[in-house]
Amino acid sequence: MCKVFKVSRSRFYEWRNYIPSNHDNENRALLFEIRRIHEQSKASYGSPRITDELKSRGFKASKPRVARLMKKNGIRAVHAKKFVVTTDSKHKYPVVENKLDRNFSAQKSAQVWVSDITYIRTMKGWLYLTIILDLYDRKVIGWALSTDMSAENTTIAAWRMAIKNRPATESLVFHSDRNIQYTCKDFADLVASYKNVERSMSRKGNCWDNAVAESFFKTLKVEHVYRHKYLNSQEASLSVFEWIETWYNRNRRHSALGNLTINEFEKLNQLKNVA
Repeated sequence: MCKVFKVSRSRFYEWRNYIPSNHDNENRALLFEIRRIHEQSKASYGSPRITDELKSRGFKASKPRVARLMKKNGIRAVHAKKFVVTTDSKHKYPVVENKLDRNFSAQKSAQVWVSDITYIRTMKGWLYLTIILDLYDRKVIGWALSTDMSAENTTIAAWRMAIKNRPATESLVFHSDRNIQYTCKDFADLVASYKNVERSMSRKGNCWDNAVAESFFKTLKVEHVYRHKYLNSQEASLSVFEWIETWYNRNRRHSALGNLTINEFEKLNQLKNVA
């Protein structure tokens, strides 16, 4: 056997009689948990998020140590693909000025919401995903999947979910791009019926004015959508629902929140308010 594998007899007996050190045993335990976390994140986590997740599970490990173990064992986050921004603002509906002005922060929930629409391919056609995201905790509070681009099935449906999940009882800025679904009369009248809501829109041709919403779509596409081939809208809808509601909104760690999950961020701020 040693001849076949080109290993010396002495090396074989050294390996057979080897007693792992405590450090080796710790690395084995860490590597097992790293693999679990990496798999649970759908291969989207790199060493920073995996390190924070390990700490939340009671493991003590530095980021360099985690990075070394990941590199040695070929564990890495999925690579980003080119993301195409899709905005159609060729219409005659009135637009509003950019009141957000790239200030992507909020001191409390239901203070600033951002929204956007993207496309998801299936084998039987396109689906259109509309999301509304709260800048305070980066939670997707409203979303809608549709097979058409009507305002009723995109922006209006997402707005109704958002306002139900997180009622806007105080002043709220709602920011979007200039797509017709946001500027049309039906949606404008709906938002205007909430007297404490102020609308804001990106400047023409400037995707950076809505960078957080664009970043969410990039994360969704790279970490999830691009890794699947959907046969139909039902399959895609179930997949997107699972990713948003059970992963992104509950368990994914967000760099904007100090690598906390949304649930951890909410609990931390509840404790601060009590104190």
